[in-house]
Amino acid sequence: MRIDVLGAVRAFRDDGAPVPLGGPRHREVLGRLVAAEGRMVTTETLVDDLWAEQPPARAVGALRTFVAALRRALEPDRPPRTPPRVLVTEGPGYALRLPREDVDVHRFQDALARARRTPGEVAALGEALAAWRGPAYADVTGSAWAERERARLEELRAEAVELRARLLLDRGEGAGLVSDLRGHVAVHPWREPAWTLLARALHHAGRRADALDTLRRARATLADQLGLDPGADLLRLETDILNGAAPSATWTGPGVPLGPRTTVDVARTLALAGGDALVRSRSDRLAAITAAERAGDLALTARIIGAYDVPALWSRADDSAQSRAVVEAAVRTLAALGPDAPADLTVRLLATVAVESRSADLTPQERDRARGAARRAEALARDLGDPALLAFAMNGVFLQSFTRPGRAAARDRTGAEILDLATEHDLPAFAVLGRLVRLQSASALGDLDTASAHAEAAERLAAATEAPLVPVLTAWFRARAAATRSTEPGGPPPATVAAHYRAADEALRTAGMPGLHRGLLPLALLGLRLLHGRPAPADPRLDRGPYRPWTEPLLLLDQGREAQARTALAAAPAPPPDHMQEALWCLTARAAVRLGDRDTAARAATALRDARAEHAGAASGLLTLGPVAAYLEEAEECAGTG
Repeated sequence: MRIDVLGAVRAFRDDGAPVPLGGPRHREVLGRLVAAEGRMVTTETLVDDLWAEQPPARAVGALRTFVAALRRALEPDRPPRTPPRVLVTEGPGYALRLPREDVDVHRFQDALARARRTPGEVAALGEALAAWRGPAYADVTGSAWAERERARLEELRAEAVELRARLLLDRGEGAGLVSDLRGHVAVHPWREPAWTLLARALHHAGRRADALDTLRRARATLADQLGLDPGADLLRLETDILNGAAPSATWTGPGVPLGPRTTVDVARTLALAGGDALVRSRSDRLAAITAAERAGDLALTARIIGAYDVPALWSRADDSAQSRAVVEAAVRTLAALGPDAPADLTVRLLATVAVESRSADLTPQERDRARGAARRAEALARDLGDPALLAFAMNGVFLQSFTRPGRAAARDRTGAEILDLATEHDLPAFAVLGRLVRLQSASALGDLDTASAHAEAAERLAAATEAPLVPVLTAWFRARAAATRSTEPGGPPPATVAAHYRAADEALRTAGMPGLHRGLLPLALLGLRLLHGRPAPADPRLDRGPYRPWTEPLLLLDQGREAQARTALAAAPAPPPDHMQEALWCLTARAAVRLGDRDTAARAATALRDARAEHAGAASGLLTLGPVAAYLEEAEECAGTG
């Protein structure tokens, strides 16, 4: 059995005969299981992936029909009542069980991984690239999961083309590369390494004038399309060719030395793609900063740090150690530059400190430093009159605005300014940020109609600017809205809402945002239970992540373990000032009320008083525990302060 997805989804038997997979839905189910790389995909996730809008009433039954038909096609000789070996049932879902060498996308990824480590694997990498027949999952259209996979795999494909070219050129084997690299540059004109490799291939073929012309076109293209100056590698290659020297290798692949300015430009582009590309972009950015600092060029270091103006929405870092390293580099560079530094560099460094200092992960002193940096960056950016700089600075203002519960209206004003700036001055990434900030604020205030309008506008922007992370977040918002509707007459049943949350969580799991993902689903499911007066979900497989100290007391109480719950409540610290602070204070209040702990109830009531008009957890735009007022009133009654 062989399955191909690098092009249309198709399957072949060992003798080369094609497998009749059925209609588009059958092929999509098979493709989705291939994308999971052997992991189980829940029934709820498959249903949500197959039906982007409201699933039909019999969606689960239809899915089972597709799976049964695929099993007959993939294992036509399987005896009756014998368990399937290829498409298997596992827990609450399905998984595909095939050796990786029998699936073209897995062969491709494995060949790329081997070539990164071992240059001698270049032939196998060429074979894997030759297996591509078009865009991955080409016949799966209109599905968010397939769009995310296509974007991720296209980035890997581009990296593989460039790695193969570099390895061949390093060995003096450039025959045939010119044609391949011309096509690659035409598709990816923003990739500076592609231009340098094409120029190297032309020079290797004895076409010096064409190589120099290619480098000149590269400079013009990068300037016109991205507003970027040529990187050090491209300039060095041009100098080598002009001087008649043998061009040196240039490459931005993993584990190979690279120019820091080029690296951070590529990292900024990758960051908007999400998934593995987002993870790599953060790593590449830190490597570029480290390289610039080691070079001892202070101005270069400042520009490398400040160039990564990728909008940030969440108040918990995906990699707190990495964020801390970026912040400390920015602080060192600010101090070294001193008060006479160019104002634009100062703004970028200050904004970087504010944006990277995610409030959930900081000490009180670090929070004060970050808030001060946000205020200074905003003031300087307003004086400079640079809209892009001001939008970046306002991103820091937003992330440092979670000083206490009850500030949704203030954050909405910040989001509105970011959106106005971005709309007027054509800053699409910040326009998306402005929409999402306003979505969160409207969600916190319980205005679901306004939040929905911002969600739809953000999705339209995302489609136009190729920002695949946006639908991942808006899927969570729609689950949050469904949770509220589930408490109203005629609303969806809680089980349906839980399925929406789980489907949204599955998409988020591979989005490259662990700081957002970890612990989110258990908190959302707990909120849904609280909305309906039901016990906390006790599934031991749920990773409560950073929210465990505040969810644990209620979980123990629902298990009848009052003494342990009292101990857990006493040990829980004050919630950090982040997106979830209202939710965590409400959980604290509820546990204190149930335990009759008047002092803790009083502290929770004091913290929540300014958030009376908001909804707990809804400042995230991702979940809700219901109106803060309900938790506040019972806490005040328990404390005797109402």
